[in-house]
Amino acid sequence: MQVREILNQLHLGKSVADADSRLQRYFVDTYAFNVLVSGQRDIIAGDKGTGKTALYKILISRHRQIEALRATEIVPAFNLAGSPVFQQLLTVPEQTEGQYIAFWKTYILTLIGNWIVDNPSIVKQVSLQRVEYFLTKNNLKTADISPGGIFSRLLARFPKIPIPRSVEMEVGFSETGQPVLKPRIEFSPPAAVQPTNFFGIDYLAGLKLLEASLQESNLTIWIALDRLDEAFLGYPGVEVPALRALLRTYLDFNAAKHIRLKLFLRKDLFRKVTADGFVNLTHINDQKTEIHWDDEDLLNLLIVRIKDNPVVTEVLGLERLSNEAAFYKIFPAKIAQGEKQSVTWRWILSRIRDGNGVVAPRNLVDFMENCREAQLRSELRNPREYADGISLIEADAVRKAHRTLSSTRVQDTLIAESKELAPYIERFRKNKAEHNLDSLCTLLRVPSVEGEALAKSLIEIGFLEEAGNSYKVPLLYRDGLGITQGKAFEDSGAVSTSSDLNGDTE
Repeated sequence: MQVREILNQLHLGKSVADADSRLQRYFVDTYAFNVLVSGQRDIIAGDKGTGKTALYKILISRHRQIEALRATEIVPAFNLAGSPVFQQLLTVPEQTEGQYIAFWKTYILTLIGNWIVDNPSIVKQVSLQRVEYFLTKNNLKTADISPGGIFSRLLARFPKIPIPRSVEMEVGFSETGQPVLKPRIEFSPPAAVQPTNFFGIDYLAGLKLLEASLQESNLTIWIALDRLDEAFLGYPGVEVPALRALLRTYLDFNAAKHIRLKLFLRKDLFRKVTADGFVNLTHINDQKTEIHWDDEDLLNLLIVRIKDNPVVTEVLGLERLSNEAAFYKIFPAKIAQGEKQSVTWRWILSRIRDGNGVVAPRNLVDFMENCREAQLRSELRNPREYADGISLIEADAVRKAHRTLSSTRVQDTLIAESKELAPYIERFRKNKAEHNLDSLCTLLRVPSVEGEALAKSLIEIGFLEEAGNSYKVPLLYRDGLGITQGKAFEDSGAVSTSSDLNGDTE
């Protein structure tokens, strides 16, 4: 077979879980997934692209086959496609944390209550009548029980107009002697609207009613909330209090055994909303697990996807090979030749990790697809016959794939998701990769105190990494910004060779 024929049969799936129709076939069980389905953890935290949504999709598709979840129903509180339903909170004035708590509690009780009414055979008739009465009494019963439908309905009840505290009229006269009236209205601060009477609902009574109704049927409902990191991007005035309120709501609902909230949160966002102190944070952390991918896990994820292609597996003889051996049936031993250069797998890992050392599966899948596309273009120009011992994907295609991934991640991650920092990131374009504090402040055009704060923020999003007393842009982002190797400052110490974590000379 020609190499291009094999490459045309090599499908690695989508890097975004909600667009991947084949996810079920090659999903790799992880520790995070196991503690989630066993009920040991309720909060899944992970960096962008590490598989939070993939966990949710597999949970939905498999939960009826999992013994521990036979008596559990999973009710999504978000929409998988389109703009996140939670984004609608941006259409109303910013509220206090207490008001957001009231909203989340009402939303969750409404979801569960309407789900029960929509499934009348689940609970006893008496309990069903009580639940229906509770919903009707509080104007929560709705024909549209989708997350979007319920969210929109409740949003309309948000207090949109501040409450006047005093009204005065100032009377004056113009230069011509005509009377001039100047009204002055003073409004109460948002905190004047108490969360307990925001919707006029007895939340504790509602929770007890739903819990009792589910208990008598030996049924548990999991309310799943994902896509929270997308909803309030660029709006910290809503993002922080709204998500802190969600964590408070989780704690308040935690006493219920038959109602569990399952939250999927990005790690940096979790740190952000708990940064200024959070009462009972230990209780939150006790129910949180983080998604972590070892190098071996990532290689396994890749090879499982590759072996899901029967033609490729057969022609290359991958079936009985180890993950490492299968990888080097496709890639050359090294990308750059030389005794100190690392092997290809290590070379790739060093170039798709961010400044926090995170290698997201999304980066790996996109990188491999870039490799395939670059090699296909090469094969169209210079066709090759496949023979045992040749690399399916050549070193040049791997280099081109890295440049493509770098440009993509600069745009869809750094610039798109770091609006406040985007202008500062742009100032690194066509500059050097390594800076000390002085050169960093000069580049960013800020004083040293502000420069330290900016450096910390850039480290948090993975754009910079600390290297002793200096800061370096990781290889993932350099090509996308035209950043070149080297220091932007004079090093008064001993001359050293700048290298990546795997010993490669940059």
